[in-house]
Amino acid sequence: MFASTLAVGMDDAFGVEPPAASVVIPTRNRAEYLAVALVSLGRQQLDRPYEVLVVDDGSSDGTAQVARAAGVRYLLQDPARGLNAARNTGVRMTAAPLIAFLDDDVEVPAGWLAALVDGADRHPDADAFGGPIRARLEGRAPGSCGREEPPITALDLGPEDSVADMVWGANLAIRRGAFERLGPFDEAVAGHGDEEDWLRALQRAGGKIVYLAAAGLDHRREGADARLPALARAAYHRGRAARVSDERRGTAPGLAREVRVLVGCGWHIVRYACPQGAVMGAHAAGRLTQALAPGHRTSVDNGVTSTSGG
Repeated sequence: MFASTLAVGMDDAFGVEPPAASVVIPTRNRAEYLAVALVSLGRQQLDRPYEVLVVDDGSSDGTAQVARAAGVRYLLQDPARGLNAARNTGVRMTAAPLIAFLDDDVEVPAGWLAALVDGADRHPDADAFGGPIRARLEGRAPGSCGREEPPITALDLGPEDSVADMVWGANLAIRRGAFERLGPFDEAVAGHGDEEDWLRALQRAGGKIVYLAAAGLDHRREGADARLPALARAAYHRGRAARVSDERRGTAPGLAREVRVLVGCGWHIVRYACPQGAVMGAHAAGRLTQALAPGHRTSVDNGVTSTSGG
């Protein structure tokens, strides 16, 4: 497995072809998920060399053993410094002109990396790329009415390549040259919008994001993580982080709108008898809780609000 990664890092004087892509997986205490991701990366049908680097953000589980058993490169950040710090470390410690970031809880089909590399070749004027992210709940997952958004990060911009306004870090690739021009991911940003601020800066600088329809993957939850209590807890924390992210950008809506969204989620649950509606409600509750948190002054209106406080 990973025969194509073994030559990575060797000097060109040895006659080794440089990697076409560097795959960076930041992770922390999710060894079982990481194992699935690495097995899927070992099945890639790419006829060019590539490298895989696991950046461990201070794990205390079996992450190191999983990475080493898979035969990929492994680097530990200790103490933990966060997701964006792990991404920046991954860029510095890899060599390819195309850097692909994956979350540790994904599974990629055998053609994923080839589709990403081929797509980057087809769109030489683009600086960043994303692909479909399919939510996959395994085991005893809650039912769904089909009207709500997936309970974990997903993306579907259609069956054709297209210019995108935004893509997500679970399936994101950037050109090394763009990173060198713009600088690193902001390591002070955590919890939400980790990659979004960097991509917005790229767009402001004239950069282009392209969605590659063939470069899709599955975003997984398994076991207890796929059940309603865990999904709702995670959504609540994402909601709080999303509100902080919006406040930082000056785009947070007023309290009245946050309340209306929460009430609408409750109506959705009752109207459609939809268990997964509770996940939407938890996200909305997290946003409202953060808006009302001590130290914030939030205007009660229907438009964009201003906040202050620590």
